[in-house]
Amino acid sequence: MRQNQLLLRFQEEFGYSQGVRFFFAPGRVNLIGEHTDYNGGYVFPAALTLGTWAAAAPRTDGKIRLRSTQFTLKVDLDQRDIQYRKEDDWANYPKGMLSALLQAFPSLAGTLKGVDLLFHGNIPNGAGLSSSASILLVSALAFTRLAQTEIPMLELVKLAQKAENEFLGVNCGIMDQFAIGMGKSGHAIKLKCDTLQYEYFPIRMDGYRLVITNSNKRRGLADSKYNERRRECEEGLRFIQRVKPDVQTLGDLDYDDWSRLRSSIADPVIRNRVEHVVSENERVILATKCLEKKDLPEFGEWMKKSHESLRDLYEVTGKELDILFEAACQVPGCIGSRMTGAGFGGCGISLVAEGEVEDFKETVTRIYAEKTSLTPTFYVCEIGDGAREVKGEEIAWPFW
Repeated sequence: MRQNQLLLRFQEEFGYSQGVRFFFAPGRVNLIGEHTDYNGGYVFPAALTLGTWAAAAPRTDGKIRLRSTQFTLKVDLDQRDIQYRKEDDWANYPKGMLSALLQAFPSLAGTLKGVDLLFHGNIPNGAGLSSSASILLVSALAFTRLAQTEIPMLELVKLAQKAENEFLGVNCGIMDQFAIGMGKSGHAIKLKCDTLQYEYFPIRMDGYRLVITNSNKRRGLADSKYNERRRECEEGLRFIQRVKPDVQTLGDLDYDDWSRLRSSIADPVIRNRVEHVVSENERVILATKCLEKKDLPEFGEWMKKSHESLRDLYEVTGKELDILFEAACQVPGCIGSRMTGAGFGGCGISLVAEGEVEDFKETVTRIYAEKTSLTPTFYVCEIGDGAREVKGEEIAWPFW
């Protein structure tokens, strides 16, 4: 689907096609640094060329009309009555974003007098590539640009996290929104999540491809286990602060400090959770140094160690992601692999030699299907730019 096709669909939904503008926000993949974001540590995400598009046009009657090419649900509301409603499902994301914007910038209500919005995306749902944050950021751009208001992207990123935390009730960190809003083509972002200090690192694939493998196992346990892990990390931090009060987050601990403090935590489960966070934080730092040396195979080894830590210490991988990991590592052309996202389903990410991608798909599919009765889906991905307005024929990527 190109821009003219999305415009045609907009006309079918709303009955007109004049004054329509187009916006895009990518999905994201985290190359390394998992479950460190809400612990104030380092992450290393990148924006993808998969994402969410929005066709949008202003209204003058205060009405908000939300439509999607992928869902039959249609939601109409008054701009003065924005509330979370469970039955509104996906439409709660743009509603939450508008609520956060109006709270932060009340004057926006004077320049945005309603909007028609049509969403279309090609991020697989439930795969851990952050479709929710993508919808939030593309909505943020549509609302603000139609209101003729320029708000810095970093501010929109913070408001998108606020919308997810407060309006939608998801206690997420800021990594997803940051990567989607601040992404840069051909680069990953080394981000310290508590301070928002960041640095772009070029990703030179040099004969390798980035392959995302969707386990097609819905992340049924992810939300409850995510909250459980947060509580366990908070408990671990409290133990450490009794010995070292200046530590504000687990991300403040380097591995040498942790080696001295480890014995202060008697509970082996809590100790394992902290061990993962501290060691994963260290892996992000070491992995980015590999990229500075242009040593992609060593970067791949740190990816594998990340998965092993998530499996053995943090215990968030689950059967399906572990089988994907083991199958990927059997392919000679795969130099790195790990789960990405919250875990318990979703996706794995692998670095695969360009000439071995088809063999990788065949081998992983065969092993995975034999052991799970599920069939994986593969996406050979490019690293793209962050959220933006789209003009001309830029909407040219494959649409589902």
